Amino acid sequence: MKSKFEVLIIGGGTAGIMTAAQLQKKNKQLSIAIIDPANKHYYQPAWTLVGAGTYDYEDTAKPMKELIPEGVTWIKDYATEFQPENNAVATKENGLITYNYLVVAPGLVMEPSMLDGLEDALDKGVVCSNYTDPKHTWEVLKNFKGGNAIFTQPTTPIKCGGAPQKIAYLAADYFKQNNIDARVVYATPGSVLFGVKQIRDTLTRVVERYGMVFKPFYAPKLIDTKKKIITFQYVGDDENQCVTNESKEIGEKISGVTNIEVPFDMLHLAPPQAAPKFVRESSLVNDAGWLDVNINSLQHNTHKNIFGLGDVAGLPTAKTGAAIRKQVPVVVDNLVQLMNNQQAQNESYKGYSSCPLVTGFGKMALAEFDYEGNFTPDPNLKKMLVFNSAKEHWRLWMLKKYGLPYLYWNKMMKGQDV
Repeated sequence: MKSKFEVLIIGGGTAGIMTAAQLQKKNKQLSIAIIDPANKHYYQPAWTLVGAGTYDYEDTAKPMKELIPEGVTWIKDYATEFQPENNAVATKENGLITYNYLVVAPGLVMEPSMLDGLEDALDKGVVCSNYTDPKHTWEVLKNFKGGNAIFTQPTTPIKCGGAPQKIAYLAADYFKQNNIDARVVYATPGSVLFGVKQIRDTLTRVVERYGMVFKPFYAPKLIDTKKKIITFQYVGDDENQCVTNESKEIGEKISGVTNIEVPFDMLHLAPPQAAPKFVRESSLVNDAGWLDVNINSLQHNTHKNIFGLGDVAGLPTAKTGAAIRKQVPVVVDNLVQLMNNQQAQNESYKGYSSCPLVTGFGKMALAEFDYEGNFTPDPNLKKMLVFNSAKEHWRLWMLKKYGLPYLYWNKMMKGQDV
């Protein structure tokens, strides 16, 4: 097998395949390779719906070989080490692969070991996660007979930051429809339901509608599966930790100075997440352990022939497929400029990301925003007769369930503009 390519891409996820497909459209003569060991490629945004029993898990997967663009070499292997000074990447089975230009897009990895008790608990019994096994989430939901249903997320960055609350809303709706006596708790280390005010206002009403308990400044610290207790650390600076009536209702107990114990009958959480080990142990990362790139051009801050995008990139915006959709054209344009002996001058990525916030069966709001937290709805939504995407709408649910998967497989994965 060839071991030298003009463009080497690490990762056959959304970012890697889109970049390869769009580069091919610019220049079919380019030698491009993708390093990725996986047999299957998953459309993960649908896993929220799988976890609520309204989407088939099998429909979220396609064989990787069907998605690698024609003419692009697939190196079915693990990248293990960067050697930027040699323009090379070490692999597990194929030795060194060299490049003129490198695109780093391996996504992120789940690191349950970063939360005490989670490794042993995850995807067993009543502890579940749409991030790792959405089919198990659906089983837990169906078997839930009542009590505390806790939904939470870690202090690390996570892919699709809205996912832990989307499944909370779907669960609350499911419990309501089936007359199950549930106390649904959404606990987050953050200070608010959502950073964009227009969306936050909608979600506040959703929480009230379901009678949910919202707990800000709650960082999960320890899971005790035998006792069915999750311990949170209170990370607010106001020390306002008195036990309220709401706290008594869910059996909350203060333990120590900042610890709060909450019993659970169902626990859904996003595991802690990080860049893959070979990335975070390399010289290419920032202090937080994510790929160190310019936030507008996506060019590496030290090595100018390296670009990074998608979940692995150290960008102050949400890690979503929608963000990647806007990042790929910038990376491709900059690569073409470098190949033409110019500087990478495209700095047009302003942090666009999007979070389809499913708020119940048949209801959704769509959060689109930038680095500044501005609400930036797509004008094309008006063609769908959606004039305020910050509010719940059945047409947005249809977009989530049918429209976006179609666009993903048939447009984005083929390098077409969406």
